[in-house]
Amino acid sequence: MTFKDLIWPLIAFISYLMGGILTFGGVAMILFMRGKDLWGWGEGHAMGYLFVCVGLLLSILGVLIMRILRNRI
Repeated sequence: MTFKDLIWPLIAFISYLMGGILTFGGVAMILFMRGKDLWGWGEGHAMGYLFVCVGLLLSILGVLIMRILRNRI
């Protein structure tokens, strides 16, 4: 196997892993950052909802890429 063969599996694994980190980080922000400003970007719990949604989307994307690759390779 060459590095070219591993590009899509690496993208799938990294997106799945980042999705999990963002999801659980977002849940923590929802629980612990209510009413606190997050570096001038907005309140922490609002950013937590954003992180949860983006994290779930990345996890779903990673799983779909893995499923497609399993049937192709």
